[in-house]
Amino acid sequence: MQPVELRSLPNGLYSRVSTSSERSDSGLESIRSRGGSLSGSKAYIASSNGATEEYNDDDDDCPTDEELKTLSRVADKIPWRVYTVAFVELCERFSYYGTQILFQNFVQRKLLTPTGAAPNPGGDTDNNPGALGQGQQTATALSTFFSFWCYITPLLGAWLADTYLGRYKMIMISIVCAVAGHFILVAGATPSSLQHTNSALTTFIVGIIVFGLGTGGFKPNISPLIAEQIVDDKLRVQTNLKTGQRVIVDPAQTSARIYNWFYLFINIGALVGQISMSYAALYVGYYLAFLLPTVLFLLCPVVLILFKKNYRLRPPQGSVLGPAIKLLLHATRTRWSRSRSWSFNPIRTFFHNPLHHRHRHRNQDQTDFWDAVKPSRIPPHKRPSWMTFDDAWVDELRRGFQACTVFLWFPLYWLTYNNINNNLTSQADTMRHTGLPPEIVSNLDPLALIILIPLCDLVVYPALRRAGGGSGGKFLLTPIRKITLGFWFGAAAMFYAAVLQSYIYAHNECGRYPNEGHRGSSSDGSDGSANTDCRPADVSIWWQAPIYILIAISEILASVTALEYAFTKAPRNMRSMVQAFSLCMTALANAIGEALIWLATDPLLVWNYAIMGVIAAVAGWAFGRVHGHLDEEEDRLNLLPAGHVHVGVEVDIDGVVRGPEEYEEDGHGRRSRNRSSVSEAPEGSGDEEQDKLIGNSHA
Repeated sequence: MQPVELRSLPNGLYSRVSTSSERSDSGLESIRSRGGSLSGSKAYIASSNGATEEYNDDDDDCPTDEELKTLSRVADKIPWRVYTVAFVELCERFSYYGTQILFQNFVQRKLLTPTGAAPNPGGDTDNNPGALGQGQQTATALSTFFSFWCYITPLLGAWLADTYLGRYKMIMISIVCAVAGHFILVAGATPSSLQHTNSALTTFIVGIIVFGLGTGGFKPNISPLIAEQIVDDKLRVQTNLKTGQRVIVDPAQTSARIYNWFYLFINIGALVGQISMSYAALYVGYYLAFLLPTVLFLLCPVVLILFKKNYRLRPPQGSVLGPAIKLLLHATRTRWSRSRSWSFNPIRTFFHNPLHHRHRHRNQDQTDFWDAVKPSRIPPHKRPSWMTFDDAWVDELRRGFQACTVFLWFPLYWLTYNNINNNLTSQADTMRHTGLPPEIVSNLDPLALIILIPLCDLVVYPALRRAGGGSGGKFLLTPIRKITLGFWFGAAAMFYAAVLQSYIYAHNECGRYPNEGHRGSSSDGSDGSANTDCRPADVSIWWQAPIYILIAISEILASVTALEYAFTKAPRNMRSMVQAFSLCMTALANAIGEALIWLATDPLLVWNYAIMGVIAAVAGWAFGRVHGHLDEEEDRLNLLPAGHVHVGVEVDIDGVVRGPEEYEEDGHGRRSRNRSSVSEAPEGSGDEEQDKLIGNSHA
């Protein structure tokens, strides 16, 4: 074996450095701030707690620095078990979107038939289903609350999964809760219940609360579960047998592909659920429209039980949220004690400021902020009792906090998307939609996603990667670039909606009050008794199509990337929690939406869409400026070694004491060593031997 020079680099990657034309003469760069040692034909990188990671220099598939810069990157093959998890998500989203699409008209429009179906589904008038007759503002408020509730409860579901139950058990419990919520909604939509408006409204509110609690436990755990079915998490060079082209198989590209197809399954469920349930409500009634999604949802536990033995399941790993928060506070106090110029400004503390380079050293995303609180930097007698983790986990946590600062911008994006569920449905009610449910055009969003996701994944993204070349190409759509574009496409959708709303006002016989004059709602937003002779504007609902297509493109760029980013950037033992934080941003957007509810009525709807468009456009520009530097660190962040928090100890078959997070559980409950775990150091690879070997490598 050729001599290997071990040196510290800022990127902290395992990359081989060619010293001659032969790949066998490659070297190994050490992980930042760690020592290295050589023993026989193997290299070892020591961690702060004395454990080491093993690297075999005879392994020729690790990319060199030059290959990292020049070779195209491709995704690995996706195992079949991924698609079974995706099918479970399809059924869950069928039930969620198939039910949610009905809420606006169920609450807003008054009851015209015993079941809530439209009296004249194919006619020009009396062609909207309805039940409770509470008006647009009440309907928008309740649908916004439901969305808020569904995206705030994931914090609880994620914490229970990461700490006590594990993802699989938490998903199963959440399914039971969501099914109970479905049955409550069905009970409140029966013909006998709808005759008593107040009790039906109360039952509806209880139903969406229970339903949302189940959704909150399901969502943050199904997303990490699907990506954890991938085995290989290292970069490797591979030759395409058909073309002879050498490429880098990139785990980040594999995760991106999985989440693209995951999102495709989501929208297949959403499309079928929304279309079928809209027609069920229009022609039969709400009891059937709420019942059918419940039946399909019952397939979820069946699939999960049948294929449990094939899944890679990580057991719960104890509470790491407490140590994470304590470490952040400890790092803040440490920086404050060292520099009295430390700022309490949260913007300066938690965000990169590209306009003021003299303040960059104060940001929490700078390395020295976290390095100062690594266990290896603190004498044992001064370490807090809760500091039971290694240096690598601190690096992972830093990466996770950076991801959370990215997600903090998403409420301004979700403001645009959330109009799909309420205001745009009401806009469709005021347009010509003969023979069609008013919700039908909103299905262009999932339909566009079903078409565009495979197009992007199989054609657009690979073409841009080939054109860009390597990891730094100008045509490469990196995560931050994707999210920025997602904001701008969402803004474009809102600007178009504002123009369309202005046109509706100009061509409606009720002028700027088409909703209050339209049948089913009233001038005071209550019982629908006034101005019921106002006809819809002579504008086809298909003029809404560009809105949904633009929003679909924005979802591919922003929402799918957020799923991928939450998985790849979270500490391995906090993936559900970081995913929940990402989902929580939707809840925050709904809270902001509740504050802006006064805009969701005539004659202010033009301002509603225009203001949200401006917010999204400006936020996209600012987001790109603030977080653009993270794209430069993408490889380093994705390939950080696994950290460990010793919330408990076990002795493995080799007699080595290890924390429970170093194990994975298969479908039969058996536990095996995690491939990403730190391996035991060989005898004689202590600090003194390490220094000796490093010195010899320079000789």
